[in-house]
Amino acid sequence: MIVALIIACEIGFWVLLAAGLAFRYLLRMPRTGLALLLCEPVLEVVLLVATAWDLKNGAEPNWTHGLAALYIGYTVGHGHRTVKWLDGHAAHRLDGRPLVRPPRYGLARARHEATVWLGTLTATAVATVLLQLAIWYVDDPSRVTSLESWRSTAWRAAGIHGVIALSYWLWPKKTPPGHGESAPDADGRADRKKAVR
Repeated sequence: MIVALIIACEIGFWVLLAAGLAFRYLLRMPRTGLALLLCEPVLEVVLLVATAWDLKNGAEPNWTHGLAALYIGYTVGHGHRTVKWLDGHAAHRLDGRPLVRPPRYGLARARHEATVWLGTLTATAVATVLLQLAIWYVDDPSRVTSLESWRSTAWRAAGIHGVIALSYWLWPKKTPPGHGESAPDADGRADRKKAVR
């Protein structure tokens, strides 16, 4: 049941996102579009309540409950960035606005990667809290091995992502000769001013 609900929430996420962007840019109803986009977190609340209800009704804690916690964590940590990225592409395609790309070189890229990693860290922290609450709720060490395993997996993934993000600071990507990309300013935002080719 939980896996089906996760799939339903993922489908619902994209349906709401497509509807919100369509109302904003195709139907020229930005408030309605924004309202639809703001409904996205409701899906995660539904999933959270359903997972808690499943455990309350005596379901054996397994990988599906751990996956639900990671899914909710990912949505908290990266959902806003994903919606903003897609909104920017929709504004470019449907409204003719310049496409703002993330920086690709130098310290500006390193700062961008660090920001994305902070989203992963947030996702991992949220998933950890949810998993720990589930472990305390079940209150049986012999039945929570799967939940503890998901918690370890989440932190391993965050660690690997952190090493990748750190590599951009240690070995920043250099702007190719003749590329013509602006040098990053003090805030690392110069690349963002560049319009789409």
